[in-house]
Amino acid sequence: MENVSGKVAVITGGASGIGFATAKALAARGAKIMMADIERGALDKAVAQLKSAGATVDGVVCDVGDLASVKHLADATFSRMGGAHIVFNNAGVAVGGPIAEMKHSDWEWIMRVDLWGPIHGVEAFLPRMIEQREGGHLLFTASFAGLVPNVGLGPYCVAKYGVVALAEVLQRELRPHNIGASVLCPMRVATNIGNSERNRPAELGGPTASPRVEPQGEDNANMAGRVLAVDDVAAQVVNAIIANRLYILPHAESRKSIRRRFERIDRTFEEKN
Repeated sequence: MENVSGKVAVITGGASGIGFATAKALAARGAKIMMADIERGALDKAVAQLKSAGATVDGVVCDVGDLASVKHLADATFSRMGGAHIVFNNAGVAVGGPIAEMKHSDWEWIMRVDLWGPIHGVEAFLPRMIEQREGGHLLFTASFAGLVPNVGLGPYCVAKYGVVALAEVLQRELRPHNIGASVLCPMRVATNIGNSERNRPAELGGPTASPRVEPQGEDNANMAGRVLAVDDVAAQVVNAIIANRLYILPHAESRKSIRRRFERIDRTFEEKN
């Protein structure tokens, strides 16, 4: 997709962080924006901010873990915007701690949002994108934790590994339809995912049930990678759409860890029984 001007971009988790930064970056290039977020107040504020900057933008409250909610987002997008060309499945949550300490509700919440959310996005939007025959691009926010195991983020890793696989398969399957796919795999970014428990539903324990992830700031020496600004990451997301690049890897320092993982896999073929 060499030009995003006039295209319709749908972004989940769009009211803050990487989602909102990407909405701004795409709007600056002339894209029409449909923002989706589970927090109505934050969504309304984000939509108003983009409108004040002259963007064509609308917003829908959406729980990506609920297929009916994502289908409603797709219906609203096609009825209000006339189509969808870029769908950025970006919404995500996290819990911290050893796998042995995870409750079933921790697993269920992470899988519902971080893995089923992207799957729901594909189910709701992809058939319509193929049918409209205008090409497009699907994007997913995974993580460095979707390429390399991160101790203390087990459920998050499991979900994000799945998101990476989803994007990789789609990238191959959708070539005949001129629809690209990208997966974003950053280390630390200046977002509020560390406070994502605020949106944990009551039926899965509510906010107080979530084991907190470690602080993401530069002062936490236990966390890997620099803390990147959301605008810098968003610029790479937009570049990947235009270049039809599958992997978006904003942290150069992640390269060694990713290489070591695949070297460990490769060495297995040479090991003696």
